[in-house]
Amino acid sequence: MVVEMEVNNGENTTNNWVPIMKKLHMNVIGEKMKKFPKLTCRTIWRVGKEDPRRVIHSLKVGISLTLVSLLYLMDPLFKGFGSNAIWAVMTVVVVLEFTAGATLCKGLNRGLGTLLAGSLAFLIEYVATKTGHVFRAIFIGAALFFIGATATYMRFIPYIKKNYDYGVVIFLLTFNLITVSSYRVDNVLKIAHERFYTIAIGCGICLLMSLLIFPNWSGEDLHNFTAAKFGGLAKSIEACVNEYFSDEEQQKTKENSSDLEDPIYNGYKTVLDSKSFDETLALYASWEPRHSRHCYRFPWQQYVKLGNVLRHFGYTIVALHGCLQTEIQTPRSVRAMFKDPCIRLSGEVAKALKELGDSIRYRRHCSPEILSDHLHEALHDLNKAIKSQPKLFIGSKNNTNKLTLATVISKGQSGALNSRRVSLSSVKTDTSALLDWKSKLRGGSSTTHENLKLRPTLSKIAITSLEFSEALPFAAFASLLVEIVARLDLVIEEVEELGRIAHFKEYNDDDEHHVVVEIDKKNSKPLPNQLPTQDSGD
Repeated sequence: MVVEMEVNNGENTTNNWVPIMKKLHMNVIGEKMKKFPKLTCRTIWRVGKEDPRRVIHSLKVGISLTLVSLLYLMDPLFKGFGSNAIWAVMTVVVVLEFTAGATLCKGLNRGLGTLLAGSLAFLIEYVATKTGHVFRAIFIGAALFFIGATATYMRFIPYIKKNYDYGVVIFLLTFNLITVSSYRVDNVLKIAHERFYTIAIGCGICLLMSLLIFPNWSGEDLHNFTAAKFGGLAKSIEACVNEYFSDEEQQKTKENSSDLEDPIYNGYKTVLDSKSFDETLALYASWEPRHSRHCYRFPWQQYVKLGNVLRHFGYTIVALHGCLQTEIQTPRSVRAMFKDPCIRLSGEVAKALKELGDSIRYRRHCSPEILSDHLHEALHDLNKAIKSQPKLFIGSKNNTNKLTLATVISKGQSGALNSRRVSLSSVKTDTSALLDWKSKLRGGSSTTHENLKLRPTLSKIAITSLEFSEALPFAAFASLLVEIVARLDLVIEEVEELGRIAHFKEYNDDDEHHVVVEIDKKNSKPLPNQLPTQDSGD
């Protein structure tokens, strides 16, 4: 009886909890439904605020679709084109892109592919009609096989894959539709003409909207995006060095923040992820007309090369950022000895990067004094500071500056490691203690599960038991900082090469002073979308 009463009480308790959980679940769903409209409006506002051109492009697409729909809605136009007017609507949906270069690339590919496919299909149809009914079917099948295989194989050619892949697809689609339809339909020639005219109308409306009404140029986007990369890298370097020499409380606060909020990560992430974006913009920019006073071919591929150099430069910043997150860190008292030259050095590198970004943004050559004497002085002071402390990098003969093995093991067992980092100022080379602990484990005093738990601790013991210098992690940090200065020369050479090929104007101190005055008036940083857009030839 007691057992039955307990079971019944348990069932009653479960039954009481079910409606409560359902009610809580409904409340959560209700709260989400209340927040959904507000969240949607906030997202829509944020997307438009980030780039107002998105709103303009959306309106352009809507106007274009309205115009081509008149082919269906107006009776005189519908009688002329018939149901083939739907191809104009499809063309606008597929061809009209955000930038003029992308629209030109797709529109010309679609028009050229349709024209070539129609011409070839009419030629095959003319030859096939001169033969018998059976031979006509064999001839059409053979033509479809040969043209389809040839066109598909041509898509693997790198140049065609890069520039005309969409046109080849349209060619295959149109050719097969016309050729196969001609075997059963008698008036296929008229249908092909109407379809070609409607596609041409759709492409014409797309080009009109892209080139004449608030055009967005891929070349300008690539230019501004490349100039903005330098500012992001400069911020990453300065933030990385400042964080390395910051106080411990500030360090813990930054460790708790996610990577998305890390200014160092955000600065170089855009550069590292820009390869495909740069190549796509350069491709579309090559299709755009020469909208400058000099009708020469603008070196858009040179921007891609500069992007590759900046990515290699960014890899060094990634390694520098990794020094902030290593398990073994140099004591802050040792870091303070080299704080001033490192911060000055990072500041000069950031200043040079910003000058390179401004030179690209304003389409002028960079300043002759971009590598100032202050940069060389900071390098000299850092080298002098390192040479003044030889014992820190060579290591002392005694082992007073090493961590005891027993301390590491006791911390590993008790789980009292409050930080992931181990300071090398307390590392001790006690190999006898390591051997003692190995012998204890072999003696079978601990279980297999305990052995598995101690393996990470033993790995750390094996690393920290070596005679490392307490300043060795800082040596890696300093060498990467010097490597950044060395790679800065490669970036400067690539920027100068871009300026020479693109015919940038010569550097003028008055122009630089004018830019500084304008920035001070705006009381803001010179963002790419705030600066005046100039001709590509300037």
